[in-house]
Amino acid sequence: MIPWRGKTGGQEGDLPVRRAALSRFHSDIDRLFERFFDEPFFGAGRLPSQLGSWAGTWSPSVDVSEGEDEITVCVELPGVDPKDIDVSLSGDALTVSGEKREESEERREGYYHVERRFGSFRRTVPLPAPVDEEKIVAEYDKGVLTVRIEKAAAATARRIPIQVAKN
Repeated sequence: MIPWRGKTGGQEGDLPVRRAALSRFHSDIDRLFERFFDEPFFGAGRLPSQLGSWAGTWSPSVDVSEGEDEITVCVELPGVDPKDIDVSLSGDALTVSGEKREESEERREGYYHVERRFGSFRRTVPLPAPVDEEKIVAEYDKGVLTVRIEKAAAATARRIPIQVAKN
């Protein structure tokens, strides 16, 4: 590190001021990183955390794998009812959308507590190869949606001869 000296030439009285400024800078950077990881997009579109809702913030994890004959897309949708899921194919993109709902209820003597949480999600996955739109199978098992899409018949490659211009 290079020592920093203020306009006064770095007198000893400047040391506490510099330490305080460095401490504030360090705190500001820490807060920036905390907000980045705790509140994606700095809380845009989120409800306050004390409401305990994930409305507008939840996005399911997606895994895409490509085999010789098919593309497999696995989407983690724990707690989502299969009837609330929509799967569509448009061109070279697969879209999975729907709504996640959760309700909890607690009753005790003189106490009643109900919480409802909901939020919609949408994930669009670009497909790595052309697919046969008629040969798609979607299965939901234990919170995981698996979509298998057969690849389109590959066009046969042919060699194109190069003609040389005569001068």
